[in-house]
Amino acid sequence: MFSTQKYLFAVALLLFPGLAKPLAKPASPNIVIIMVDDMGYSDIGCYGGEIETPNLDKLAANGLRFTQFYNSGRCCPTRASLLTGLHPHQAGIGHMTNTPAKPKSHDRGVPGFRGFLNRKCVTIAEVLKPRGYHTLMSGKWHVGYHGKQKWPLQRGFDRYYGIIAGASNFFRPEGRRGLTLGNEPVKPEGNYYTTDAFTDYAIQFVEEANDRDDRPFFLYLAYTAPHWPLHARKRDIDKYRGRYMEGGWDKVSRDRYKRMLDMGLIRKEWGKAPRDARGWDELSKEKKVELDLRMAIYSAQVDSVDQNVGRLIASLKKMERLGNTIIFFLSDNGGCAEGGELGGGAKEDLESDRGFMLSYGRAWANASNTPFRRYKHHVHEGGMATPLIVHWPDGIAAKGEFRTQPAFLPDLMATTVAATGASYPKRYHGNNIPPMQGLSLLPAFANKSLGNRPLYWEHERNKAIRIGDWKLVTAGDNDWELYNLANDRAEVNNLAAAHPERVQIMADRWEAWARSAKVVPRDRSEK
Repeated sequence: MFSTQKYLFAVALLLFPGLAKPLAKPASPNIVIIMVDDMGYSDIGCYGGEIETPNLDKLAANGLRFTQFYNSGRCCPTRASLLTGLHPHQAGIGHMTNTPAKPKSHDRGVPGFRGFLNRKCVTIAEVLKPRGYHTLMSGKWHVGYHGKQKWPLQRGFDRYYGIIAGASNFFRPEGRRGLTLGNEPVKPEGNYYTTDAFTDYAIQFVEEANDRDDRPFFLYLAYTAPHWPLHARKRDIDKYRGRYMEGGWDKVSRDRYKRMLDMGLIRKEWGKAPRDARGWDELSKEKKVELDLRMAIYSAQVDSVDQNVGRLIASLKKMERLGNTIIFFLSDNGGCAEGGELGGGAKEDLESDRGFMLSYGRAWANASNTPFRRYKHHVHEGGMATPLIVHWPDGIAAKGEFRTQPAFLPDLMATTVAATGASYPKRYHGNNIPPMQGLSLLPAFANKSLGNRPLYWEHERNKAIRIGDWKLVTAGDNDWELYNLANDRAEVNNLAAAHPERVQIMADRWEAWARSAKVVPRDRSEK
């Protein structure tokens, strides 16, 4: 005889036969990491910039913006850390990758400084592939050039298109800094521009994977923009030409600072790093025209990235994949001061397909990093503070909110593992693999604390440790500087002399980390 409960359930099954089916297991999310190259903290609209970035702004408005996320201060170590979830030295790239012309250029013969991604680490692609993910990459690799065993397809990626080396000509990437499809060199064709081409192949790879089956995908889209050389399409340059003539970097930095305060991105008590260049009004009219054009081209490069992000989003929507895709957007380091105060390269090469070290200079980089101090190469805030936009409609309830939890690159591997259910190995291809060095950001998505863990950095003897609101930092072999970032994130008021005990404790912790993370020895003489 039926119990009342069984009778009611039987009736329910007749009325709603779908109840008999088990609940579908939520699909693993797709992962998209979009990295730009040499872009400052305040360049894009949703972080205070005047550059037109409506697609990125929309991702931020429908997702999250992290206000205290850090990269590793330079292109190669950032890419090594992002891909592996380790400190860059643990992955073998404590400084830079070996250049196309010199196979041993950055190989110091010690584990932390070999100049290529070693085999005692795993990439996100290598972690996700056993989970059933399509693993796709388009853009700049820059973590190993000499020997195809160091290339993307040999490090877990199914498909690759891009530049194995670092910077290149945007219109004519050829020779050693040319293009690779899979493992083979290819030539640019037609009306070529790297930012567009990287997106073309990213979309192609994702759409082909989507047509093949319903497995999730991981896409790493690594743009070279807005890294020098200053190369952009004329239609994009013309949008910004003349926009910077009135007030130049002084006005840009002042206006950005006000917008950042108004949106709640920064706090007034942090202050603002001083201008690190001559005043705009000290320039001749001719020089202002040239510097306006340099910034216009740089802005056009960022604008072009945004247009292409919009194309990728449109493709994901068309495939009905956007909802369950986690998109991360960030920069590999802060604004770039290479080329001197007023930029490098001949002004005659502006608006051409010529030039290589054609940059916008320290004065504009200072504005790009508003309100922070220093630049690419450094581990002061201006060198390694990056925008981080996270967009995941199916997984993040909050829309348009800030997240102030301090976090850094190794957290992206930990977040990916937690979100996808992938297994991070202890051994891989016969090698012991160090534990992940980061924490999952999933709690932070829900605005929960990530704890008070220390964060560490080193690049070119520039050193830093952050614990809570306290940051100990130095440029090169100079004395340690101490800042309370809660009150002084612009790093203007050095408190080292007032807190010698705190300096010593934090310095000792940095030294212990440096030895465990293969930061030292830096070369054979330091063994």
